[in-house]
Amino acid sequence: MSTRALIVAPSAPAGIGFGEVADPVAGTGQVLVDVLHTSLNYADLNNARNGRVPVGSPLGLDAAGVIIRGAADGSGPSAGTRVVLFADGAFAKRVAVDVSAVAEVPDGIGLAEAAALPTAGLAALRSLRTAAVAPGKRVLVTGASGGVGRYAVQLAAHAGAYVIASVGSSERGDGLAGAGANEVIVGLDAVKEPVDIVVESVGGGHLVTAWKLLAPGGSLQSVGWASGEPAVFPPYSTVGPPKTLVSYVNDFAAADDLADLVRLVADGALVPAIGWRGSWERFTEAADELIGRRVNGKAVFDL
Repeated sequence: MSTRALIVAPSAPAGIGFGEVADPVAGTGQVLVDVLHTSLNYADLNNARNGRVPVGSPLGLDAAGVIIRGAADGSGPSAGTRVVLFADGAFAKRVAVDVSAVAEVPDGIGLAEAAALPTAGLAALRSLRTAAVAPGKRVLVTGASGGVGRYAVQLAAHAGAYVIASVGSSERGDGLAGAGANEVIVGLDAVKEPVDIVVESVGGGHLVTAWKLLAPGGSLQSVGWASGEPAVFPPYSTVGPPKTLVSYVNDFAAADDLADLVRLVADGALVPAIGWRGSWERFTEAADELIGRRVNGKAVFDL
């Protein structure tokens, strides 16, 4: 028995192609999920090329679907439960996932919207938590039109912070004021006062400039590097009043945080922005749109 998946295929466009992989067998403490939607991240495109995921293995991190077999040890959600998950190999029609990586999705939330939550939503939630976001804090979000950025704007605003959303063009800023941004700016030149927190996903020169804008005691959360450009700090940039640059990587044991994100969506405090949606047969189109920075929010596949 096998299941269809998007796998690492070096000869295919973007290094990704369809293939058949062994039908997953859920171990103790795992559930078997029928995947209905997945979402695409820059990390998936990088993993197709960087050797992290072996050739022939399924890619993907974010998915939502319905449990078709509960965990043998009785832990986690039962069969028939709608869930969102964050785990390696999510781009497959059926996946076996640890119960620590899934959260229930109530009927009032679409599974396509839920699939848009994990990688980007977790990065925004966890980075802002680490930086101790609070009412009155000045939060700068770079790359604010992307998946992480739009969630960070909403979550920071929900926490009572003053939010500055930085985008690459005025068109990319559409909807960010409604999402909670107090200011929507192109680039960083318009930021004249220090900020307490930066959620930084662009890298390169943006990261260097954002570091300069950080107030004493502030925290820059480096959650991505979409530009692919080096960050060159002038001499003595790191000499002065204490402030921190914090690196970030997502932890797969995400059930509680995924549940928090789902609750925020249910409460109306968080709205998943889907900028591209279509069949996973169109994955090359979605990849091109994402690489070309033409997706405001998330790209979601229907399986």
